[in-house]
Amino acid sequence: MNNTKVIKSPANPSPGYPPMESELRPPPPVEIDPAWSVPSVSECTSWWKDYSMLDNIKAHSYLVAKVAVQVSTIAYESGVDVDIPTIQASALMHDIAKSYCIHHGGNHSQLGAAWTMRLTGNPAIAMGVLHHVFWPFEPEADKYFLPLVVSYADKRVMHDNLTSLEKRFGDLKIRYGKTEKIIERIQQTYEQSLVLEERLGNLIGVDLNAYSFDSGRLV
Repeated sequence: MNNTKVIKSPANPSPGYPPMESELRPPPPVEIDPAWSVPSVSECTSWWKDYSMLDNIKAHSYLVAKVAVQVSTIAYESGVDVDIPTIQASALMHDIAKSYCIHHGGNHSQLGAAWTMRLTGNPAIAMGVLHHVFWPFEPEADKYFLPLVVSYADKRVMHDNLTSLEKRFGDLKIRYGKTEKIIERIQQTYEQSLVLEERLGNLIGVDLNAYSFDSGRLV
């Protein structure tokens, strides 16, 4: 019996989305190998400089990492098996290729994942980079916490400010919604993000829509 699912995913309001239809088998649950190297904050930010990351993208990436770390800390304290330094590194690296793709074109999540894998040798970190725009599988928070929390954190940061999902996607529609088809696809991603918010919140026992991320810091 063929268990392959046809995933209909939003196309490209900005580079990073997968094809509109693709046949993909869900990956195995994310597992962290202690032998994999995990870069520090300073190592990640040094790569930002090496890859000419624009200042506004640096500010965005830092805040995304802060949100991801806070959600992950709550998860850890509630008994969920998470590796916070790995999640932190993935969030810091999620837009490593954004500046390059702004200037030269390309898919910043795919290129960024390739660069991240080359730099870190850590497939879990690269996985979060690859899927931070859209998750093309069933969003099972217990199995795929790392990529889902990076994706969710990215959606809670508009430019370099914390925001709600509603405001974040309203901004995307204004900036990229040039046609009804694009607006529809942005709406699909918004709806997935609401599911991510609900499932992550249910897993860790927190209403993430109502949670304030104004305090806290990177580990």
